[in-house]
Amino acid sequence: MIKQITIRLSIILMLFFGIINVANSQYLKRSISRIAEVSIDISTPTAHYQPMFGVGDNNSAIIEAIERFGVLTIDSSGTSNPATYAEEEIILFVLNGTGRINYDQTIMPISQNDFMYIPVGTEFSISNPREKSLKVVVIGFKIFPETQIEPTERLMIANTSEVAFQVLGQHGPTTLFQLLMGTTRSRRDRLAAAYQANSLFIMDFAATGTNIPHKHEREEEIYLILEGEGDIVAGEEPTDSTEIRHPAKAGDAFFFAPSTLIGFYNTTRDGEEHAKILAVRFRYPRQPEN
Repeated sequence: MIKQITIRLSIILMLFFGIINVANSQYLKRSISRIAEVSIDISTPTAHYQPMFGVGDNNSAIIEAIERFGVLTIDSSGTSNPATYAEEEIILFVLNGTGRINYDQTIMPISQNDFMYIPVGTEFSISNPREKSLKVVVIGFKIFPETQIEPTERLMIANTSEVAFQVLGQHGPTTLFQLLMGTTRSRRDRLAAAYQANSLFIMDFAATGTNIPHKHEREEEIYLILEGEGDIVAGEEPTDSTEIRHPAKAGDAFFFAPSTLIGFYNTTRDGEEHAKILAVRFRYPRQPEN
């Protein structure tokens, strides 16, 4: 009886916080404008971390494969604390600004739309010698115990300007994809670098374009809206499978659990700013690789 009451209470709380809609349709929504800064290991008085999912966020209980997803803002002349994660691989994406990354005692310049892979156990920090602030998305993935990691000495880094746009037929002709990073076995992505992160990519939507709603049975996924606005599909009604849509704009992020219906309808029109989404998809624990 106590166990049943606990389960029911958990479901009620999840409904209240918008964590779950229906069975097999679980999602979380965050808006960066509403997220307070928290102090974590990379924080300093000049490096400010806003947690969207995972570390620093108190309502990420349904997430299993990702350890952290947040925005690190570094003030002019600021720097983050050095960090080393023994059980995480890290992806960084520069939202805006220019700065430097100290990667295993090697300093390299970074700028807007750069993306890079930080292997397990590699120390890194970020600094900003410029006058304007530097904003970086920090994504950490849990390395599963059975994963065999090959050592990587050089920093794997690229910029979105180096990545061609392409149409992926299953998602509709009105969305252009840039395939940024995949696993070490990838033959289609700009960087074949990761172990747990299956795909990091950008979707660029034509006016009133659509990412056709779909599901991933074995993977979790996050959408971060970079520009524009539209309706995110996150789940479906249990009675008639009608799509559940949520208005979304730049700075909003959605986490989708496996088997959740996912999609996007761009509401911008000709002559307006394109809607763009940074997305990352990653393997769910205890599931075999695709």
